[in-house]
Amino acid sequence: MKSTPRIPADPAWRTRVTATIVGLAILWPALVFSEFKPWILFDMQSLSAAGRFLSDFLTPAHSPDFLLMVLRETWQTVAIATAGLTLALLGAIPATLIVTERLSISRLGSGRMRPAARLLRQSVRWILVLLRSVPELVWALLFVRVVGLGPTAGVLAIALTYCGMLGKVYAEILESSDAHATDSLLANGSGRLPALLYGALPESASELVSYTVYRWECAIRGSAVMGFVGAGGLGQRMDESTRMMAGGEVSTMLIMFVVLVALADVVSKLLRRRLG
Repeated sequence: MKSTPRIPADPAWRTRVTATIVGLAILWPALVFSEFKPWILFDMQSLSAAGRFLSDFLTPAHSPDFLLMVLRETWQTVAIATAGLTLALLGAIPATLIVTERLSISRLGSGRMRPAARLLRQSVRWILVLLRSVPELVWALLFVRVVGLGPTAGVLAIALTYCGMLGKVYAEILESSDAHATDSLLANGSGRLPALLYGALPESASELVSYTVYRWECAIRGSAVMGFVGAGGLGQRMDESTRMMAGGEVSTMLIMFVVLVALADVVSKLLRRRLG
């Protein structure tokens, strides 16, 4: 009788078992302190409410008055995102001129920047770090307390957070571009702005525009989230509909958000193709 070949033991089983035990030991306290209770989802009252909401959700609301309101709030959402991004650009572009080492005039002679220029550049960098470290939702909560409910809080929140993001990424994109044209312009007496416009931008324009449109798309989504704290736009209406468990209304608003993001993607492709 032919014996069955013995399957060798897994040489790494101790490591796998140890890693599993350590992972559970770390995960279990996190689940306890976060008060994670998934069994609540299977409570009969929760299941009944979720069933009613989903049944309404599958039939989007489409009454003329409601659709007119959605279009009006959608336009306000786009306006909040666009105004906030425009204000962010007004701060990010000067900050980019300061923090981008490639546009430094003082480094051309000795290769090193003057202490005052280095201090200014580092100070602006830390300001950008501070602005982008605070999420736009937190800024919106603060501004709602200062200026009250409405779109103004959303515009200011997007402007501050996105100023930090755009300034950082713009500087990184320009730093990674070819330095020959920029250095030639600066060495021949050009200022920072002409060196940026005629030296660095032609090569980096496509990437800069693509990132800017992407940030505009993120601002549209962000304005929706900020609506839940009273910063206006379609998100505030969605919060009201969610509280009333009106699944059909929420479904229609989500469809509108999908359309907005798809349109932003189309705009980004058209601009990249135009610049490419």
